[in-house]
Amino acid sequence: MSHSFSLISTLAIGFAIAWALGFLMERIKVPALVGYLLAGIIISPATPGFVGDVNIASELSEIGVMLLMFGVGLHFSMSDLIRVKNIAVPGAILQMGLATCLGAVLAHFWGWPWGQSIVFGMCLSCASTVVLLKGLESRGILESGDGQIAVGWLVVEDIMTVLILVLLPPLASLLGSPLQNTEASLPLWQIIGITLAQVFGFIILMLVVGKRLLPWLLRQVAKTGSRELFTLSVLVFAIGIAYGAAQIFHVSFALGAFFSGMVMRESRYSHRAAMESLPLRDAFAVIFFVGVGMMFDPKVLYEQPLHVLAVLAIIILGKGLVAFGLVLLFRYTLHTALTVEAALAQIGEFSFILAALGLQLKILPQEGMSLVLAGAIISIALNPFAFATIGPARDFIKKRWAFARRMDARIDPMSLMPDSVGSDILHGHVVLVGYGEKGKIILDELLQRHLSVVVVDDHHAVVEELREKKVNSIYGDATDPAILIQAHIHEAAILVLAIDNEILCRKIVETAKILRPTIETVMPAENEEDAKALKADGVAQAFVPDELLAQAIVQFTMSRFGKESEDQKIREEEAEEQKAIERGAL
Repeated sequence: MSHSFSLISTLAIGFAIAWALGFLMERIKVPALVGYLLAGIIISPATPGFVGDVNIASELSEIGVMLLMFGVGLHFSMSDLIRVKNIAVPGAILQMGLATCLGAVLAHFWGWPWGQSIVFGMCLSCASTVVLLKGLESRGILESGDGQIAVGWLVVEDIMTVLILVLLPPLASLLGSPLQNTEASLPLWQIIGITLAQVFGFIILMLVVGKRLLPWLLRQVAKTGSRELFTLSVLVFAIGIAYGAAQIFHVSFALGAFFSGMVMRESRYSHRAAMESLPLRDAFAVIFFVGVGMMFDPKVLYEQPLHVLAVLAIIILGKGLVAFGLVLLFRYTLHTALTVEAALAQIGEFSFILAALGLQLKILPQEGMSLVLAGAIISIALNPFAFATIGPARDFIKKRWAFARRMDARIDPMSLMPDSVGSDILHGHVVLVGYGEKGKIILDELLQRHLSVVVVDDHHAVVEELREKKVNSIYGDATDPAILIQAHIHEAAILVLAIDNEILCRKIVETAKILRPTIETVMPAENEEDAKALKADGVAQAFVPDELLAQAIVQFTMSRFGKESEDQKIREEEAEEQKAIERGAL
């Protein structure tokens, strides 16, 4: 069979079996990705019948990782990354170190040399990008505070893994490799310095040059009016930059695509870019799980069942509990700790890459690769259930652990309205939920028009920053009635939602209308059809995101306060000021 037919047959049969098993899994209330993994096992070399091309599936899986990370970058700004740095950076480094120690001790207990044991431990320490993102997306918490902590944590893990992949060859002889070390001429400090310079050089290039160039290029393409050219541009930016970053700066495809998406967020066409790439992202994500299944040999389950169980215990319990403890240590809530624990209690693509490099350098036995694959397959299949147990686990822990009860009972001052805020400000005011890119613009416009505003955001650092600027703000989950009560929703005139998650918006509106049935609500919608549906359902007055979204929401809000003329005057003054700037008068 020719190579082209191998590609077609692998895709056609792989997709068909994945579709059938995914549908079956959903019907029996099991996550569809379990079906995708089973589809990969069915067409793998380890099972009878049709055998797909493992190499092709592996390359297509990499495209899935790129597109998924590009999509995350489109919804994740640099400010979001900086907000979670205090927990993501030390947390990821400590968690990877402790998980590596657990895996190394276990492998050494089996009789492996310490060098092989350390490499095996490192393979168990890094979570899968794709699995984590799918888990957060499926529950609508990708853009929440907990979700951004998990994503930031994973970005740091990616950077650490890139460093490990570069350092492993020169350190191979120290770890017991019989191969000659071709990089021994370079001292270790120089290798580390070069690697860090490449990683941070790429990041700086994207944030300085890419942040200006990519949005400009996308704007020029959008002006042509060609939809297929626009979609092609998105693919070029997502895949091309990820590939170029890997070739030139030696960073991972995932990290390259993530920063590509993050700088594209600055474009007013970022929402359209996300929509255009969504079908491809979903299709290639399926291929990723099928590809993982194809690499698995079920024989390891009955040949070494105790070893497999021990590996799973480290991945799900050991690694998860380490992350859980670290998050609590940083004084975050029990729910945040459980979310991060569930998100990281699995391994995936980076573990395979590390294991393959270990095999190549002869510092990991074939048995280690089989155990890593078994641990990945089973932990990925169980990960959706880990997310599903967050609520029950939280209740269970609170009942039996006094410290957890104190953590939940501890009132954060940021979640309370300061006594210094006068009652006149907290009557007939605007409650703005979300202080992201849209929220910042809307808040600035409303304050410029001298309206009273209370901001609700689930980022502690954001609320601290707002209070330093003397902006009335509350830290917490806006679906929690107690948080909305602190925002005095029962006396507010309008609720403005500056977040893109419709499911979350509906929950917030439902809670708000229980506390104040007559309150008016405003929010963004994916498209005109969704906007009409939201209005017909009595949920909110909705606006389709574009470059004028914030302006439309502000104009609507001002009209409800009967201040259209004041709003128009301010806009005319802004227009005159802009003209003066263009003339060089200012």
